[in-house]
Amino acid sequence: MDSISNQSCKDKKKTTMQSMLLCCKLYISEARNEEALDSIERAAKRDPETVIVNKFEDRDYNRVCYTLVSYVVHDSIGCPIYSPLQQSVVAMAEAAYEAVNLEQHLGTHPRLGVVDDILCHPLARASLDEAAWLAKKVAAEIGNRFQVPVYLYAAANPTGKALDTIRRELGYFRPNNDHQWTGWTQPQILAEKPNEGPDVVSRARGITMIGARPWVAMYNIPIMSTDVSAARRIAMMVSARGGGLPTVQTLGLVHGEDSTEIACMLLEPNQIGADRVQNHVEKLAAEEGLDVENGYFTDIPPQMITDRYKKMISADSD
Repeated sequence: MDSISNQSCKDKKKTTMQSMLLCCKLYISEARNEEALDSIERAAKRDPETVIVNKFEDRDYNRVCYTLVSYVVHDSIGCPIYSPLQQSVVAMAEAAYEAVNLEQHLGTHPRLGVVDDILCHPLARASLDEAAWLAKKVAAEIGNRFQVPVYLYAAANPTGKALDTIRRELGYFRPNNDHQWTGWTQPQILAEKPNEGPDVVSRARGITMIGARPWVAMYNIPIMSTDVSAARRIAMMVSARGGGLPTVQTLGLVHGEDSTEIACMLLEPNQIGADRVQNHVEKLAAEEGLDVENGYFTDIPPQMITDRYKKMISADSD
């Protein structure tokens, strides 16, 4: 009977691990220091039940994104009570704070913290409420344990406040060194009270945004020009805020020595997808006399993430 019971428990856990899944995208302000990235990745691998399914690093932006997946467990009435992602993400944050100093950071992508953004998504049969639960658990631990101000956004925020709104209030979009972001130049005492952590900012660690929402696609389009003013004009005209495409947010950024880039956040990729954004950018760039290359995603789609996670977990358990 014991062996039957043990097998039943194993089968139940396997079903949970493959059906009730959450995903975290962890954006860290570092992509040039391989030793720092190695230490961050080692921290994630301490728990074999959390899987890094994708890594995207950009040396010009000096920014890396890790996509992590694991399961979520519920109590007898269906409330989420545990996910290995919580400790894995916190461990990665701890390693990042030890290895990266924001005062020494320089890159052409905006950021406000070493651990700049953590976005939680539901996958498979998980819900947005469960993703929001995870976001709030991670926020409380990062805010209190590392004394880092944390702002919650989207489904994790009590009022549903949007990420770009909070960032705009905090000066996220303003470069402080020509067209780059360097060090911490914002006030150390925050005007907007964070949801977790202190009101005072450590210049070495900065602040962190943590949110939960349905799937968001990140799509970048290279412009073959160093004219960042033109890239920013195009970005504004493409974005919903500038009267362009609904549910699309954009940034015009320097990217390398001979190009710029339109970095796009597609909030509803099933409604306004990459093809439509690409076509719109190409049209506007042509009016400026600029050439555009094909864009690229910085992550893999949800179904591929789920499939990759299941494959990796199955391989580890064999």
